Amino acid sequence: MGKTNKIRVENPLVEIDGDEMTRIMWKMIKDKLLFPYLDMNIKYYDLHIKNRDKTNDQITTDAALAIMQHRVGVKCATITPNEDRVKEYGLKKAWKSPNATIRALLNGTVFRKPIMARNIRPVISSWKKPIAVGRHAYGDVYNNTEFRVDAPGNVELLFIPAKGGTTVRMGIHQFDGPGIIQAIHNTDASIQSFAQACFAFALDEKMDLWFSAKDTISKTYDTRFRDIFEQEYQENWRQKFQQNGISYFFTLIDDAVARIMKTKGGILWALKNYDGDVMSDMIASAFGSLAMMTSVLVSPQGYFEYEAAHGTVQKHYYRYLKGEETSTNPMALIFAWTGGLRKRGQMDGTPDVIRFASKLEQAAIETIEAGAMTGDLLPLADCKQGNQMVSTQGFIDAVSAKLQDILHD
Repeated sequence: MGKTNKIRVENPLVEIDGDEMTRIMWKMIKDKLLFPYLDMNIKYYDLHIKNRDKTNDQITTDAALAIMQHRVGVKCATITPNEDRVKEYGLKKAWKSPNATIRALLNGTVFRKPIMARNIRPVISSWKKPIAVGRHAYGDVYNNTEFRVDAPGNVELLFIPAKGGTTVRMGIHQFDGPGIIQAIHNTDASIQSFAQACFAFALDEKMDLWFSAKDTISKTYDTRFRDIFEQEYQENWRQKFQQNGISYFFTLIDDAVARIMKTKGGILWALKNYDGDVMSDMIASAFGSLAMMTSVLVSPQGYFEYEAAHGTVQKHYYRYLKGEETSTNPMALIFAWTGGLRKRGQMDGTPDVIRFASKLEQAAIETIEAGAMTGDLLPLADCKQGNQMVSTQGFIDAVSAKLQDILHD
């Protein structure tokens, strides 16, 4: 496909670059699988950890604002620095998670769903259909306030009404020595948006919806989530769910974990922020690999950010820097781009862009099903005698060759 007949993506797509091995794969994907076929207007934001440090993390806010302007973004994996990373990269401070910053600004819900190939069977033998995870992407530990107590003292929770009224003081703990404190919060509006997004996603995908929390212990915080979900379901979704033969129910999170192991799949599991972070990784790993899962942040205002569900693959990056060959799975990064392109095509009314996204996904899955796969998938694959572990570059090259065949059919 020559330059003159590339498929045109009509409106801008926000690209958010990242860190380490995923940054290397991100460029390979663009050079091999996208730029030869697409004419794109990209709004580029570099969230490399050094650039975030240089801009005092303003670049992260700018990227989120760009998604709000153009409505669709694609994001590479990024480092959330701890003290070791501060030393490694010579940072000014341990900046907050860029994902948390973007999610807070977009006020969205993260939906993650496994990428399934016929020859990669889930570790849980009963799972026959995908299990999607709807993760609330606001508040909780990701937007907390923490304090290190270094001496005896009393800790209280204080609420001062903005327009007058009774001040509320509640004792938390009387410290006799050193310890730690953490405060988290949420809002009814954000929980309401989360519930609406989950019901809409479940209805669109024709999936049963589960919501789980621990309201027996967290009798105010988690109970508020439960009550808002129930009210939203009864008032706006009950009849639609019944007409489509799908259901909603709430259960304790420990019960849900036990139940999920025996389900056949085909459900959306809605979870609070931290729970969703942990359980989506468990679901992804059990379906094959953390790299075999799509992830999209959906905001109530109609903003979409597609990303990889995994991290920056630090160990492989160190090997790459030494000149060693890696076999890192780029599937989630490929599907971040295809998800963004498909949504851009839907918004713009450009079916050629939508078709290209679907064909690239087809090429990636068929590459695995033909036996060419990265090291994370090889031990899990059926028909092991016909399979071959390929390098990172080798896998992307194989997808490129398969894509050319599909496009020329």
